[in-house]
Amino acid sequence: MNLFGTLILVTLLVTFIVRLVADILNLGAASPLIPESFKDVYEQDAYTRSQEYLKANTLFSQVDSSFDLIFLLVFWFAGGFNSLDLFVRGWGFNPVLTGVLFTGALLLLQGIVGLPFSIYKTFVLEERFGFNKTTPWTFATDLVKTLLLGLAIGAPVMALLLWFFEYAGPQAWLMAWAGMVGFTLLLQYVAPTWIMPMFNKFVPLEDGELRQSIIKYAADVRFPLTGIFVMDGSKRSAKANAFFTGFGKNKRIALFDTLIRNHSTEELVAVLAHEIGHFKKKHILMSMGLSMLNLGVVLYLLSLFMNNRMLFDAFYMQERSVYASLIFFMLLYSPVEFILSVLMQMLSRRNEYEADLFAVTTYAKGRTLASALRKLSRQNLSNLTPHPFYVFMNYSHPPVLQRVRRIEDTARQQTVTI
Repeated sequence: MNLFGTLILVTLLVTFIVRLVADILNLGAASPLIPESFKDVYEQDAYTRSQEYLKANTLFSQVDSSFDLIFLLVFWFAGGFNSLDLFVRGWGFNPVLTGVLFTGALLLLQGIVGLPFSIYKTFVLEERFGFNKTTPWTFATDLVKTLLLGLAIGAPVMALLLWFFEYAGPQAWLMAWAGMVGFTLLLQYVAPTWIMPMFNKFVPLEDGELRQSIIKYAADVRFPLTGIFVMDGSKRSAKANAFFTGFGKNKRIALFDTLIRNHSTEELVAVLAHEIGHFKKKHILMSMGLSMLNLGVVLYLLSLFMNNRMLFDAFYMQERSVYASLIFFMLLYSPVEFILSVLMQMLSRRNEYEADLFAVTTYAKGRTLASALRKLSRQNLSNLTPHPFYVFMNYSHPPVLQRVRRIEDTARQQTVTI
């Protein structure tokens, strides 16, 4: 094994061990005592059940990730990449189509290998804790729709990316970057109206107290409200959430039906104020900008490692190609991607605090965001006492206990000021 192979192997193993340590620390941090500020929403049985859910999820995650790592290593060292490459090359297609088939075959293999784990998580683990609402038919149709979307969208995008690097010369990475950025923006624009409705129903929020309260608040903060929708989240899970998606005329706010059922009007407006806070603070644009910048860096570095003989030798490949360069480079880039993901999680947690602050300071009843978060944590059996290292590694949102404390402290300060 050469230097590149050793680096990739060490990265895979170190990353796995670090995540395993984080899991162990997180389980050890679970407290048997309900935090004082959550005693009004968590009875002891439910709190104990949330910790059982944490343990079951952690064990499942460890088994899943262990299997993924072992499968990748066996496939790698058994010469699986080379065998698949020779098989696809034997069909005699041009390099671009061959690359699409090679990449598609790897993704399909990954999906097939992971399918039993997905089935178990949905129909055994989530069912055991009362979350699963997915029927076998919904599960199967989701798989088919995902596959069709991959063929309709993913395959052409991959073909275009490979074409640039195959035929566009030294500036291929720049042209590919421009093309990918344009496609990403287009996808963000059309996804709320074309793609997301393939999986869920989005019904405009009916007129009434909640809608009027939302409209009034949006007007107060000068938010151009273009769409408030109720999503049938209960189609798949009893868990609740809300999110902001799209941009321009296609931006919309979606509230899960499971969220609406269990929260008061004031709490729902506070949750929506938090989502509007992300828009007003330009968090979405910031995230998209950083993602696009990272994409540009990745494509440039990819161009430097294109058809690198040492990289291909690390994976026992007989023939070099643009499409295999892409796959192998992403494995080589994984330590950088790992570090960037941690940094992005830190930024995301900061943004969540900012959105909370926006909600509390711009909505007269913003303090109800704390009660909404408490109810959500109870409904979703959230872990209230995660270990700081686990949070550092994995959380895109701050721990709910910390968020609630900050919200209530801010609300008290406002009261004193007034």
